Amino acid sequence: MIGTIVFVIVFVAIGLSVVLAAMRSGRKPSAAGSEPRAVRRAWLAGIAVVTLVLGVGVPALVLVNNGDNHAKHGPGGVDLTAAQATGRSLFVKNCSTCHTLDGAKATGRVGPNLDTLNGGNLTSAFVMDAIVNGRARGAGQMPANLLQGQDAKDVASFVSAVAGR
Repeated sequence: MIGTIVFVIVFVAIGLSVVLAAMRSGRKPSAAGSEPRAVRRAWLAGIAVVTLVLGVGVPALVLVNNGDNHAKHGPGGVDLTAAQATGRSLFVKNCSTCHTLDGAKATGRVGPNLDTLNGGNLTSAFVMDAIVNGRARGAGQMPANLLQGQDAKDVASFVSAVAGR
């Protein structure tokens, strides 16, 4: 989100710089039959307003319409519930350093790849059991109760919804 805001600010700054440079470096009107200075200034002010409205309005509309869209959809167009979207955020924060899961864009190297574990067919109960009881197999050890309560349920629901898809 911060990257998008920085992009919009840079976009607007560059656009305004180009417009202002173009308005300053125009040819001088000839003395005979030239427009009055007030008319010329009104045109320049109008162009500046239109540029500002488009330069700020278009990126603002894009940001508003995109909203939190990336958190609501998993891979392959899987629609996530609010709890699963929360689970996705929690997974990224707590699990992605060890586990690989395409739905969270996670590429962990210690724990198993959840997209291929059990053929990518992980049930919520299986994932919940791993979260509650932990695991001590392979190259690493997953601690028990890394997440608890509703957080654990949200992560289990998210993983079971997107693993292998």
